[in-house]
Amino acid sequence: MSEAGLQEIRDKLDAIDNELLKLINDRMELVHQVGALKAKSGGAIYRPEREKAIIDRLEKQNNGKLNRAAIEALFLEIFAISRNLELPENIAYLGPEGSFTHQAAEVRFGAMSSYISIGSIKGVFREVSTKKAKYGVIPIENSSNGIVSDTINCLSNYNLKIIAEVVLDIHHTLASNCDKVSEIKKIYSKDIAFEQCRKFLENFGLDEVELIPVESTTKAAKLALNEPNSAAICPHVGAKLHNLPILFENIEDKDNNKTRFFIVSDFDNAQSGNDKTSILAKLPNTPGALVEFLTDFDKAKINLTKIKSHIVEGVSIFFIDFSGHRDDENVKEIFKKHSESIKFLGSYVKEIDDI
Repeated sequence: MSEAGLQEIRDKLDAIDNELLKLINDRMELVHQVGALKAKSGGAIYRPEREKAIIDRLEKQNNGKLNRAAIEALFLEIFAISRNLELPENIAYLGPEGSFTHQAAEVRFGAMSSYISIGSIKGVFREVSTKKAKYGVIPIENSSNGIVSDTINCLSNYNLKIIAEVVLDIHHTLASNCDKVSEIKKIYSKDIAFEQCRKFLENFGLDEVELIPVESTTKAAKLALNEPNSAAICPHVGAKLHNLPILFENIEDKDNNKTRFFIVSDFDNAQSGNDKTSILAKLPNTPGALVEFLTDFDKAKINLTKIKSHIVEGVSIFFIDFSGHRDDENVKEIFKKHSESIKFLGSYVKEIDDI
């Protein structure tokens, strides 16, 4: 292609960029008007069901090169910028910076948001309950290691609502200043990460070195950076954050390793048409109580996607997910009949049936 032809294409790209900037600014002005109306009514700025509806509509009318993932990535960032320009709000997450929970938060709230790293799940709930943060992001379960007990305990003890779920593919790296694997004498990581990478460690003879559990994979990267003959099993982001060279990518044993996260806040979502609801159920200690409870869901044609028993302060409860929204008529009947047994945790846009 000639230089003149290349310049012509660049001029066209510049013109499109100029138009995009104008259109995005026009959108921000309309968002400002909506925000002013919501401020008067006390409505929430973040509406996951509305964002899903927009992305669904754009995907249906799309006839270009962008797929749904690309459309979602572009517009979720636009949504996040819109919210922050209108009403900057804090997002508390289970830290530290660079953790998988931090990544999950940025998936929904973008790079411009104000994030607060918190050292415990209970601390995240406390920040949101005391209004120091508008949203909290915490893990609820991993496909390899199951339910996170601390999250269930906090959902039971705090009156916050689940307003969204985020599902991340979990990939680990082996990062180190060592040039060769044979130079590694100790590895830092979370105990769960060691378990998720057991086969890799065995294959490279690293199960024989000292494996040192720490509270986060990001801290593992920081420690390995400063200690000779050490390494870390950590996320790609954590290694990059601390400028620790990556020796191997995607070292987890299972290629479908996923973690599901909840976003909690102080409001309820409207129906989106593709919702999931989470509850805690404390049932009477009588024969057949659980069977009767589950049979009512079957009769109401409600699809249960998860049921897990859990002990909270010595009492057996059930964490349950099902398809549908609290305001669906068949769900209302269940809640009415079992009002003394159910704690409603939230209805939110369904990202996945189960992990």
